[in-house]
Amino acid sequence: TKTDTVAPWHGLLVGAGAGLLSGLFGIGGGIVIVPALLALVSMDRKLAHGTSLAATLPVAAASLVTYAIGGNVDWPVAACLAGGAICGAVAGTQLLQIIPKRPLTMIFVAVILLTAVRLVLADDVMGRETLSLLGIVALVAIGFVTGTLSGLLGIGGGVIMVPAMVVLFGEIPVVAKGTSVAVIVPSSLVGTIRNRHHRNADLRAAVIIGVAGIVSAVIGSLIADSIDDTVSNVMFAVLLTVVAALQLRTLRPRAI
Repeated sequence: TKTDTVAPWHGLLVGAGAGLLSGLFGIGGGIVIVPALLALVSMDRKLAHGTSLAATLPVAAASLVTYAIGGNVDWPVAACLAGGAICGAVAGTQLLQIIPKRPLTMIFVAVILLTAVRLVLADDVMGRETLSLLGIVALVAIGFVTGTLSGLLGIGGGVIMVPAMVVLFGEIPVVAKGTSVAVIVPSSLVGTIRNRHHRNADLRAAVIIGVAGIVSAVIGSLIADSIDDTVSNVMFAVLLTVVAALQLRTLRPRAI
């Protein structure tokens, strides 16, 4: 499918917005990048997902450094999630080759709407307890699911991991966000390598977006340390709902 080239200034704006959200909420930025690529340059959806995942890598890495410096990364939990996520990323990028566009869009919308609900319903938490064997297995399973969705949808997986850590494991939100980007970095790398192999990534556009998102990702990560958790969750839920609505519009038949 032929697409227009992403203009540098478009890439800079998209990257800045994606980076800010990545830093603020511990996500990959795909919820901004994918719709933007579809709207601005009419990029093929599968190519947009692959390009988004590639752009996520430098953005998530910048967020991770900032969270880690602040001591807001739960490394044992990140290791368990990453183990599953890397395997899941391989499965997701493989499914990207065979799943039609309409079901792909429906999955994308369902995932982010479910995330919005979970965030709003999350209670105040004080931090996770010691990990049990069952907890470790559950984290690996969650990592696999989010890694699969990362490769399949180009969303980095953070929109699933953050609420899962907060709701299921009692992780403090800012630590959940830092841990999420620690997992997004390796899973995005694996997914991007495979997408590149299948030619499902526009690396030029990804570099422009990714580099633009580095500075704003650091700023967002610093803000995340001071913002009220409840306000943050509600804002994120509203954002996800808006993105879901925009994606549903893409399912409407176009006038001839």
